[in-house]
Order: sequence, then C-alpha cells, then structure tokens
Amino acid sequence: MQLRELPDAYSDLGIFPLVESTTPSDGPAVMGGSLAPEYLIDAYRKGYFPWFDSDDYPITWYSPDPRLVIVPNEIHVSRRLQRKLRQGVFQTSSDTSFEEVISACARPRPKSDSTWITPKMIDAYTELHTIGLAHSIEVRMNSNLVGGIYGVSIGKHFYGESMFSTVNDASKVALVTLAKLLAKWDFELIDCQIETEHLVSMGAKTVARADFIEMLNQNENQPTRLGEWSLL
Repeated sequence: MQLRELPDAYSDLGIFPLVESTTPSDGPAVMGGSLAPEYLIDAYRKGYFPWFDSDDYPITWYSPDPRLVIVPNEIHVSRRLQRKLRQGVFQTSSDTSFEEVISACARPRPKSDSTWITPKMIDAYTELHTIGLAHSIEVRMNSNLVGGIYGVSIGKHFYGESMFSTVNDASKVALVTLAKLLAKWDFELIDCQIETEHLVSMGAKTVARADFIEMLNQNENQPTRLGEWSLL
C-alpha cells in the first residue's frame, strides 16, 4: 500500500488522517510533512509519533496497534529499586537539562551504530520544550547526569519519547519519578509507544489502537500543564 504523503506546509488541524484509515498498523502510517510544532502537536493528538533513521529521508509517522501505555499510579517498583530509592543514591530533577537529556538519548546504544533521534529531531523537541510542551526528568549521581527521560505533555497525557541510562537503574528511576509526578497531577497515562520487556516489567500494558484513540478523544479538552516543571 502506498503511504499517504503529508504536505510540506502546515495548513489546518485536519492535516493528519484518522489513524483508523491507515495501514499497516505495524509499520509507518503516513509520511512527509515537517517537525514543526504544529505538526508534532497534531500528530500526538491524533495518535501518531515520528520515527525515522536519517534527516536525508522523508519523515515517517507511526501509530502501532496495539499501543503500550502506563497508568501513572500503577507504575511497578520492585523491592530492590525501592531500596535504592530510599538510599538516596540518585538525585532527580525536572526540566533542568532538557537538551542534555535528549542529546544523551540520541547517542547510539550498545550493539547499534545508528540512532533515530536525529539533529532535526533534537531541534524540534527542544523547540517544544521552549514553548512549554516537552519535558525531561534528570537523574544524577554525584552531580553527574546518569539517566533521564523526555517526552511531550498534552492534556492529561504524557507521550514518552526516549530514555537513557549510563548506570544500572537510572532510567528506571527516571520513569518512576515521572510516573509519581504525573500521578500527583492526576495524569491518565504515559504513552510508551511500542512494547518492550523492560517497560512491561514496570507495569506497562498493551491496549488496542482503537481504545488508545478513544483515550485521546477523551483527553482532547483537558487543560495542558504548560511551562517548566518542578518536582517540588
């Protein structure tokens, strides 16, 4: 099936088609467009996220079925991780080093020489951070950044994009810190996009794409917590 191509210039809020009309569910749903804030905001509201390997190729937008989500107040924290959190090994913060976190997430992982977080992606999400929609959680040890997570907040949903860790458990601490903060603010879900064993072990569950879209529709009129976030 030929993918629907998006225009290069953003024109209206209906620029992304309803995901129900796109196939295949396990591959890119649409392609093209740009990473301007208007595109990204409309994409998340419609159930899409960008994922591609190079700035030299058109942007591909995904909307997988099923979708992996975490309900913030249902995050699973193992006893071992609870002990480490109580020991104060890590120091956590929010929105103090967004560019450093996304740049760390962009570094190639072990056994991989490539990354999907391209320079244009970094610029696009940094712009979203500047306007108060993209946020990060930082995890430090002895003042050094050792883990973190970043994503986009719209209404009562947080759309997680990526996390990193340079020491054991630092990314888990970032996710737990985020979930506890969002639970305090009555957020309804963290979108984890695609199923991984690591996230499932922390309480993530799959939902049918149709159910996920219904959650998006219910979130449409929820107010968005704009601006810099703090853990205090």
